[in-house]
Amino acid sequence: MILPIIGYGDPVLRKLCEAITPQYPNLNETIASMYETMYNAYGVGLAAPQVGLAIRLFVIDTAPFSEDDELSKDEQLLLKNFKRTFINAKMVKEEGEEWGFNEGCLSIPEVREDVYRHEKITIEYCDEDFNTKTEVFDGLIARVIQHEYDHIEGILFTDHISSLKKQLIKKKLQNIMEGKTRPEYKMKYAVKKGR
Repeated sequence: MILPIIGYGDPVLRKLCEAITPQYPNLNETIASMYETMYNAYGVGLAAPQVGLAIRLFVIDTAPFSEDDELSKDEQLLLKNFKRTFINAKMVKEEGEEWGFNEGCLSIPEVREDVYRHEKITIEYCDEDFNTKTEVFDGLIARVIQHEYDHIEGILFTDHISSLKKQLIKKKLQNIMEGKTRPEYKMKYAVKKGR
């Protein structure tokens, strides 16, 4: 089921999310709906708070990045086949050079900014069957994971940009909160129109 994506300004996007157990109600349906919602909005990642749930869950599918001709064939193949569900994720380590990449977010449509993140991460998480894993990722996959991990920590990509850049996008953010920005996917706005 395609869910509405929660827009910038909603308090759920600022919550430190709670860990869940295998008994979490309708977990498989929630995960399936998150993937469907993400694909419908042409995203590469979606975190539970973005669909109104303050739980430590996010999904990623980097296949759209595999179409970048500037990447090597190996990188394209890796990105094409990387689809993963992260439950109760915990960042173990971030290392390496920080590098910039123009990021966007389904909760903050029509806003893109360069964000600097570490090139390599070690993350511990459970998969959808609650098998615990500790894995190391780098490059674009690490970046997408860091972006989605931030969501379950109550952090948005706009928190990583300079004060000047924040001032420059202030009006765009206000428009999102007021429902004046209309992406091509279903969205729930922080402020109801007409107030």
